[in-house]
Amino acid sequence: MAVTSERPHATTSSDGTQKQVRYGELTLYSAFQPVFSLSHMRAAGYEALLRAHNSLDASVSPLDVFGRAARLGDLLELDRLAQSLHLDNFRNLHCDREWLFVHIHPAALADQWQCAALLSELRRLGLKPQRIVLEVSDRQAADLRKLAEGVRIFRQYGFLIALDDFGAGHSNLDRIWQLDPDIVKLDRNIVFHASQRAQVARVLPGLVSLLHEAGKLVLIEGIETEREALLAMEADADFVQGSYFSRPAAAPVDTHASGVVLQTLLEAYREKTERTERKRHLRLAPYMRALEGAATKLSSGEALDQVCWNFLSLEDAQRCYLLDSRGRQIGGNVMSHTRPSAREARFLPVSDAHGASWLRRPYFRGAMNEPGRVQATRPYLSITEASVCVTLSIAITIGTEQCVLCGDIDWEPRQPTDLNDVPTSTEA
Repeated sequence: MAVTSERPHATTSSDGTQKQVRYGELTLYSAFQPVFSLSHMRAAGYEALLRAHNSLDASVSPLDVFGRAARLGDLLELDRLAQSLHLDNFRNLHCDREWLFVHIHPAALADQWQCAALLSELRRLGLKPQRIVLEVSDRQAADLRKLAEGVRIFRQYGFLIALDDFGAGHSNLDRIWQLDPDIVKLDRNIVFHASQRAQVARVLPGLVSLLHEAGKLVLIEGIETEREALLAMEADADFVQGSYFSRPAAAPVDTHASGVVLQTLLEAYREKTERTERKRHLRLAPYMRALEGAATKLSSGEALDQVCWNFLSLEDAQRCYLLDSRGRQIGGNVMSHTRPSAREARFLPVSDAHGASWLRRPYFRGAMNEPGRVQATRPYLSITEASVCVTLSIAITIGTEQCVLCGDIDWEPRQPTDLNDVPTSTEA
């Protein structure tokens, strides 16, 4: 290992509580940013962040510090010293139940000596491995198999593993299966783009749901605005982190101040949810009445193409169709003639739904479970035109057969320009 101009060594600050480390002409110290549980409405842990000042007391980026260490061959030594620094300072926070999130270089996970050193440090401080969440970034890993083996060994000792920066660079779901982390941290860019684009906002809940199905807790980091915080709540994220909630500091979080922020966010979420549901109800009401009227006429023996005119004359109505008791479509679609689709020609192979099976669709199952009552889906992607739509459905009896009458509504034309009103729920 190359030798620096001055070997790293520990010092103690004047207040006797904050341990510091000298690295060359740099002074390194810890800052802690809270990780909040949205369900518990309090900090569940702290992420340890390295901070540095030079001899002129000017701030130096952690990236520059580790870049210098890499050039000098001190990278793993600095990584271990940073962990030791953070562990000492975390103990001085007197947090009895919270996790400590600490970054660890992938190479250190594959080094048995590094593991032994970390365990020894924890014993010295009276901390259990179960209190430590090791943050791993696969972008730095030269050998993913070695990294996965290192993760497995550290987990055997009781450490939790968080996959950092998921969704950035070459991160993909294959990393989830190989590394099997306990927590997945979604990269800051995901929530930022979701706050700017309705399409991304609609995808975010599905991504979180997928990770939950894989057995992973989800942390969304880098949250800076209320809009981003609301998106995290709507996506059902488990944990959040960012300057909107609390900035990094050397002291524990101000529980009163953070409690006010979380309570204000919860109230904003409640108000937005109620506002969205009111708008949704008002928009759907005329379509629901029209479909219910069509169902009554259809039950009395009138033809499908004769009973749907009232529904199809409404703005944004796309089509009506009829399903049998097994979810198979009877006949073709009855289309609106007032708003021809520009997508129709491009999706010609799937435009004819005669005989198609919609057994898997929630609108079929919901209608069959509650006959005579109009059901409404959340916005979802329709295969017929690859557009976002809402489907209304109602189970009725025609002769002796139970059928389901459906009507599709194009949900895209009225997407609000105010992103705060973008619905983020989706259905398959």
